[in-house]
Amino acid sequence: MKTVSDRLTGHDLVIVIGAEVFRYYPYVPGDYLLAGTELLHITNDPSVAAYARMGDSILGDTRTAVELLVDLVADGAARTAPQPMPRPRLLPPAPNNPLTPPEVYAALSRVRPPDAVIVNESTSTMAQQVEWIPTVRSGSFFATASGGIGWGTPAAVGVALGDREGGVTRPVIGLIGDGSFQYSVQGIWTAAQHRLPIVYVVMRNHEYSILKSFAELEETPGVPGLDLPGLDIASLARGYGCRAAEVETAEDLEKEFTAALNAGTTTVIVVSTRPQKAML
Repeated sequence: MKTVSDRLTGHDLVIVIGAEVFRYYPYVPGDYLLAGTELLHITNDPSVAAYARMGDSILGDTRTAVELLVDLVADGAARTAPQPMPRPRLLPPAPNNPLTPPEVYAALSRVRPPDAVIVNESTSTMAQQVEWIPTVRSGSFFATASGGIGWGTPAAVGVALGDREGGVTRPVIGLIGDGSFQYSVQGIWTAAQHRLPIVYVVMRNHEYSILKSFAELEETPGVPGLDLPGLDIASLARGYGCRAAEVETAEDLEKEFTAALNAGTTTVIVVSTRPQKAML
């Protein structure tokens, strides 16, 4: 919770609408909010209000609440709100080999269609994904709310099937870690059978980076079984009926991703990436 508290330091009032207060994951000891900061919570879910950890909760329709509140908020303020220090989006002067996650996301940001939906289960790189490929449309981003692993691959299938049923035509981008991909890899067979417009981008760093990061957070480094050598993900994808490609450079990633958008079926692109510590 300390990270949330630090981010909100200096504000008089925090208003949370339609979300939980707060989803502390992972747990880091510290104050919920510092003294002098009040919290107002608006939700239509009684259970979410019941376990809000602080502040005052109002039960009601969130859209109606926002529409009514807008008319009550005066323009201007007595003082300037504190601003968090921005994190610059930086890439190295020369490409890395293997690529870093920011380099992968920077490449995808250049070729991602604006209407594409993102399903992200590359849990150790979500902070970089938000920086380089932000959500720009409602109903276009799906990610985990806790620590469950293995949902992302079939979730992308579900989103694509739901789009088809609703008459929506847009590509689905599945951003999956090589470890997470193994939990429910058989889901890509369904995607291939239905020729769904999914492009899975599997970041191949040869380890469970998120679990290694948690092990360090909990001061239990050296947990066995977190390295993943010898996985031939592209061959697995072909065996399930998908198109597949392996890339090493940002240029090849952009090329294969663009080709996948026009393939008329599901493609799995495996990108070699450098392991990194997750930003917990």
